[in-house]
Amino acid sequence: MASMQKRGENSWFFVVNVGYRPDGTRDRRTKTLRVEDPAILKSPRKLREHLNDELTKFKMEVESGEYINPEKMTFSSFVEIWTKKFVQKNLEETTAYNYSYQVEKRMIPYFGEVQLDKIKTLHITDYMDKLAETVGESSQVYNFRILRSIFSKAVAWKVLKTNPMDGVDKPKEQPKEMDYYNEKEVAQLLNAIEDEEPSFRVQVLLALTTGMRRGELLGLEWKHIDLEQGIIDIKQTIPMYKDGEPVIKGPKRSSSFRKIVIPSSVVDELKQYQKHMARERSNSKAPWEGGDHYFLFAGETGRPLYPKTLGDRWRAFHQKNPELKYIRFHDLRHTSATLLISQGVHAKIISSRLGHSKIGTTMNVYGHVIESADRAAAETFNDLLAPKQLDIKVQS
Repeated sequence: MASMQKRGENSWFFVVNVGYRPDGTRDRRTKTLRVEDPAILKSPRKLREHLNDELTKFKMEVESGEYINPEKMTFSSFVEIWTKKFVQKNLEETTAYNYSYQVEKRMIPYFGEVQLDKIKTLHITDYMDKLAETVGESSQVYNFRILRSIFSKAVAWKVLKTNPMDGVDKPKEQPKEMDYYNEKEVAQLLNAIEDEEPSFRVQVLLALTTGMRRGELLGLEWKHIDLEQGIIDIKQTIPMYKDGEPVIKGPKRSSSFRKIVIPSSVVDELKQYQKHMARERSNSKAPWEGGDHYFLFAGETGRPLYPKTLGDRWRAFHQKNPELKYIRFHDLRHTSATLLISQGVHAKIISSRLGHSKIGTTMNVYGHVIESADRAAAETFNDLLAPKQLDIKVQS
């Protein structure tokens, strides 16, 4: 049931009853509508039609659950709406999870029950200052980005008239230096993984020689590998587990769908690994839970490894090999690129292997490495351009 009452000279109060609360009182949604258009106010017919249209629209929004009531809305209640209408509909699972984690751990305890329109620029600045005392630069920037999204949507959805993020300075973030192995350190790595179990050894070899991302490695199935041609076809990724099940999806960008040629030595390693997996499966009594998927990196039941497992294995490996410089598992991707650059491979080829959407991305990420390799190449001309030393024989 919907009704309206005139409240002022040009304002009306809408009410939509949605039922009863557990205590027996009516549960209703309300909205105040102000009419500013003189042409509508001067015409009783136009005014009546306008009010009826707005009341019908309001009733439909309430009944469909789409109505956002800005009056006395708290930060936490708006975040619920923002999560449902924006985060869950528009963001990747991993990003959505990270957003929710930061909101629940840091923002709700700070802003939670504060009325949304009472949060001012100074309050957010204070929050960012306190955050800087406990977290690093990247987390500060991430929180800034989430708050900007929340309040931008509040303005776009007409919950707020102004954005309190206007005037809040984005935290400064020093670009992280890219870490990778040089040729000598790669040789040390390859020597160290010789005695590791096959699954880990193949993970490292593929990350090193293809530059594949973690999720791409986890999503890799045997049907995606042509062992005769030595080509891997990147078609899917596993960025995370959700509700106990792996999230299997296509790569984020069209450029990430790609084919990568692999070295013949790695093909031989893969053939041996395939035989090893077949033996392990035939000897296992565990029920098969992989369905139609046959992942390269899976547990005894065929379920793909958790994304965190790759990093855990990598850290455990380094604890056993303290003489080897520690870099993140993801840095093997950087190592792959820098090795190709040092060998003079064209940036376009490297960009394609990495799955970058534009060669400019590759140039931005590895520009300093490319410049260094270019300088080394330029130095080779010194031998060609240096004046020849003439042997002058003095005859006696």
